[in-house]
Amino acid sequence: MSAEKIKRFFQKKKEEAKFKLSIGGQGHKLNAPPPNPSTSQSRRTSKDAYKPPKRKELSAEARAAAEAAMARIQKKDTREFNTSLVAIKAQVKRELEAERKLKEEAAAKLAGESKDNANQSENKNLACQGVFFRCPLISEEILPKKEWKAKIKEFLFEQLELERGLTACLIIQNCNVKEKAEACVETLNKYVENLINHPDEEKFQKIRMSNRIFCEKVRHVEGAIEFLNAAGFIESEIDGEPFFVWSSENMEGGMDLSVLQDALNSAEPIALELDRNIQVLLPSQARRCELPNDFYRITPEEIKREQQLRSEAIENAQILKTKAMREREELRTMNKYRFALIRVKFSNGVYLQGTFNVYEKLSDVYEFVQSCLYNEAIEFSLNAPAGIRFTDDDIDKSLFDLRLIPNTVLIFTSDSPPQQDGHYLKDDLLMLIQSI
Repeated sequence: MSAEKIKRFFQKKKEEAKFKLSIGGQGHKLNAPPPNPSTSQSRRTSKDAYKPPKRKELSAEARAAAEAAMARIQKKDTREFNTSLVAIKAQVKRELEAERKLKEEAAAKLAGESKDNANQSENKNLACQGVFFRCPLISEEILPKKEWKAKIKEFLFEQLELERGLTACLIIQNCNVKEKAEACVETLNKYVENLINHPDEEKFQKIRMSNRIFCEKVRHVEGAIEFLNAAGFIESEIDGEPFFVWSSENMEGGMDLSVLQDALNSAEPIALELDRNIQVLLPSQARRCELPNDFYRITPEEIKREQQLRSEAIENAQILKTKAMREREELRTMNKYRFALIRVKFSNGVYLQGTFNVYEKLSDVYEFVQSCLYNEAIEFSLNAPAGIRFTDDDIDKSLFDLRLIPNTVLIFTSDSPPQQDGHYLKDDLLMLIQSI
């Protein structure tokens, strides 16, 4: 039994030895020095060892590119954060500046919102939103005067290519202030008249552009240069100095100097027609009597200043005023207004509102009311507040003369019955009743 165990023991050892030889050669202890390789093993190892292929040397261009790339990498890696006092101060300054801008933007936004809210609140108290006009020559739009001025200017400049001479005359009258336009027309008249009377004299065929009168009265007036071009003047240099030189060959086709001069003298500003801006109001809405700035001849700042001065004068001088003094003060007050707001009150409490020029007549108010009635043939009368009746002579008087400015309520009376719903106005006008 013991022999059998010994036999199995040696068999097992042989198998372990064989296994060790197959995976790594002869074993050794961990604390023992490594054994010397045998000659055959060294020969086999040196023969089977991997030998990398020999690489070609880099060309001069490739070596230079590699060195440049390595220099860039080293430069990038060695860049350090600038912690100097100057850099820190600059950084703090930039951050404070950015914070200040953010605060300013927030404050501006808040101020804009407050202004918008104030404007909305102010608009709610206005009797109307402004003064509006029509211009049938241009279009059927209803716009404020400022917008019409811009639209007329745009329209006229579009017509220059079609008819330069006559359009330039209209531009002078419509795109400049009155005083500047009149001075320009007077100067251009002299240029043209000299050419008509002395066509062969060379001194009248040239206009020095540095001339004082030309610079003050012509050069900066819109439409003036276009007029000169249509009259035959073209810009050119004489001895290095700019001139406008005239030649009959340069005149606009089909245009004569006399015709052009007549057009210059007869041209007028394009007239705007005041729109009535019709509104139909309920009694609760008729309490709004504040007028927009468009109704005044002077600016809102001047109005406030005048009111302040008047209040101070009343406080400082409590004196009795004569009738003449009161009338003069009343006229001075009325002269501030360019337009009047007329409201006509009907028996059912509805108000008809329209805008008028202060120099329009009472007859214009009657025509306005009549055009708004469901039956334009009925007879009616308009009475001033406190039951004061107008006479036949008052019909042809202006609203200014009748003291019906800046805003007045007239009472509508008629012996003719209203419609079944109690209204005298046309049905389409009743649709204008504003929502409260």
